[in-house]
Amino acid sequence: MHGRRRDVTATVAQTSPRKRAGNGAARRNDADEIGLDALVGHAGYAVRRFQIWIFQDFIKTLGDVDIRPTQYSVLTVIGANPGLSQMAVAKRLGIERARLVHLLDSLEQRKLVKRVKSKADRRSHALHLTAQGETALAKFKRLADEHERHVEAKIGKENRERLLQILAGFT
Repeated sequence: MHGRRRDVTATVAQTSPRKRAGNGAARRNDADEIGLDALVGHAGYAVRRFQIWIFQDFIKTLGDVDIRPTQYSVLTVIGANPGLSQMAVAKRLGIERARLVHLLDSLEQRKLVKRVKSKADRRSHALHLTAQGETALAKFKRLADEHERHVEAKIGKENRERLLQILAGFT
């Protein structure tokens, strides 16, 4: 609710026209006027709503290059740590191994990532960016920086920095 509490029920009763639902109950026309009750004070609810906004802006900002947030994370970690195993990437990013395999398949089809048989463990693969992947990741990072500027514009520079400090323990 943009950082402020308000008695939504009273506001709705005074200003919002209501229509009768099929079951005779009054329903509200405007989703912003629906009371959230205890959710207003729940950090998890606020973080989830912010995450939805973040993902929507990221997808919009990087839409022309067709990269999703998780794909970007995988490419960034591989680019920073060439030769990591699939298991190491999955563990570091908190991605289920099966989901990571699917992600890597799609990134490999786009010629952004390559799997190389590990010299240390023949049962696993070392992950590397292709030359095309390195070029693409540089572009993705520029667009991700633009997205971060959108975040800063939305919540302010100090709040963004404070948020990153708060969340640092979870990364």
